[in-house]
Amino acid sequence: MIPKTEIEMAETIREAKSPIALHGGGSRGLSVHGDPIKTTGLNGITLYEPGSLTLVAQAGTPILDIEAALAAEGQRLAFEPMDSRGLTGSAGASTIGGVVAANNSGPRRVSVGACRDFLLGVRFIDGMGRAISNGGRVMKNVTGYDLAKLMAGSWGTLGVMTEVSLKVLPNPEMTGVLLLNGLDDQAAVAVMSKALGSPFEVTGAAHAPVGVDGHPVTMLRLEGFEESVTYRLDALRQHLASDAEQVIETSPDRTTAGWKWVRDVELFHGRKGNVWRVSVKPSDAPALVSRIENDAVLYDWGGGLIWLLCPEDEDVRSKMHGVQGHATLVRGEGHLLFHPEPTAIVKLSQGLRAKFDPRGLFNQGLMG
Repeated sequence: MIPKTEIEMAETIREAKSPIALHGGGSRGLSVHGDPIKTTGLNGITLYEPGSLTLVAQAGTPILDIEAALAAEGQRLAFEPMDSRGLTGSAGASTIGGVVAANNSGPRRVSVGACRDFLLGVRFIDGMGRAISNGGRVMKNVTGYDLAKLMAGSWGTLGVMTEVSLKVLPNPEMTGVLLLNGLDDQAAVAVMSKALGSPFEVTGAAHAPVGVDGHPVTMLRLEGFEESVTYRLDALRQHLASDAEQVIETSPDRTTAGWKWVRDVELFHGRKGNVWRVSVKPSDAPALVSRIENDAVLYDWGGGLIWLLCPEDEDVRSKMHGVQGHATLVRGEGHLLFHPEPTAIVKLSQGLRAKFDPRGLFNQGLMG
């Protein structure tokens, strides 16, 4: 079923007699039990004010349409949502509602924040078929509970988003990348931490033990006005004073392609195995990776996010004993999708679902 308006969506939810599986563009390839309802009928940008840096769109609007509209005005979604199709093998088209529901945030999260930090407001249908609006359409303080932040990362378990309001930012005049070749994982995490702790405003910090050229590469991104980026690149190079080979890259095509390679985890595309996404304290990352049987690794967020390509029988969570963090199965079978939550969080989550979805309709079993 594909409702075309918020009113139709609300009526559909009110009349539902059995569990519902919510779908956006299908780019993540998730399989959820229930009668399928797609949000793609709710399509279109309803308000865009470049001068106010705000955009409002219906939840089923393809992310590519939104990025095209922003690019025409020299603006962007600063939280850099990934395109997961190459990783999951899906042919779907990611929607803005799906991006918000997953709190989909790319390499720039380490400097500017996540998707939820740019969310100004949402409209959604709860489990009783009621339309709820929270937040606003402009950048101003809003009183009351911040349900918009709650919906980000809820994976459609609390309600069906129908509209989202977002803060956007201008594109930078220049992007520069400092590449360090040959560092092992431990040294790379130390360098990334030092770079992120510097005053030079690093907006991306990633490391691949095996990069596109076959050797370890550590990538540090700086963005802004050309004169500033040029100065900061050289200052960062001197600040790190690493024995590794250092290369500065400023080609727009190469820097864009390089960070897309990181953002979309292109290292894993077309390769067999389970894909895991692990969030930990950066200093714990190298030791944890050494415990896990894997075929490929990519570190992002300065080492706080680890992408792992593993054999299907490798249980990544069982290797996390003594390490605080969580592991999500992005692609594959044989394991729970989401990391089991502590008892206190389970009770909180159950309470929220009972409030927003008292009939237990939405994406049952997806998050436990």
